[in-house]
Amino acid sequence: TECVTKTIYWITANNFTVERGRQQIEDLISSWRVHKSCLHWSEFLHEEELEDSKRYHYRACWSIPTRRKPIPRATASVYFIIEISKTKPATSPGEVFFTLESSKLIHRAEQRLFREKWLKDIIENKIRVIERL
Repeated sequence: TECVTKTIYWITANNFTVERGRQQIEDLISSWRVHKSCLHWSEFLHEEELEDSKRYHYRACWSIPTRRKPIPRATASVYFIIEISKTKPATSPGEVFFTLESSKLIHRAEQRLFREKWLKDIIENKIRVIERL
């Protein structure tokens, strides 16, 4: 496991808003080593109420447009969860996790370096399926 190079101080429970959470996800994404040709947009999906925490779900949708194909044929999504504890002090930071579409592996944001290859693999696999149809 490789550590993320940029330190992100995650928002505390008492300062959390949906938009601040989305902005912190954008800060995390900006720390990833992804080529400038990979474009994305992010959005808030929904809030999940649990007994001991609240989970805020987000998605970043990626594409790799080119000069020959400015409208991408496929996209790849990365899903994020910001978990805010109800049992820890309000000054405790939230925990942030991410997973890729078509994967069940959940990564802890501060412990895993993102790989651009993951995006490319998802997009290439989707294009292969489309071509077969």
